[in-house]
Amino acid sequence: MPTYDYLCGATGRVFEVRHSIHGKLRCWGELCAAVGMDPGDVALDTPVERLINGGNVVNSSVLKNPDGPPCGAAASRCRRVCGLN
Repeated sequence: MPTYDYLCGATGRVFEVRHSIHGKLRCWGELCAAVGMDPGDVALDTPVERLINGGNVVNSSVLKNPDGPPCGAAASRCRRVCGLN
């Protein structure tokens, strides 16, 4: 099952949640239920936003692959150079 990151605008916290690709959490109450957390003082209908998950950049030497990233930038700069900020 895929993992998604959700941001609660009221708390500023990000939570990692596993659910089917067809699922989507829309509010704080659904998020709390999904992670098994007490909602506390935040209203259950407070909207949450699913964030775009990006893959981690892995150094090519770790993979025993002599080729660098496809954009030709160093792994630490690849996101900025490729326009993925």
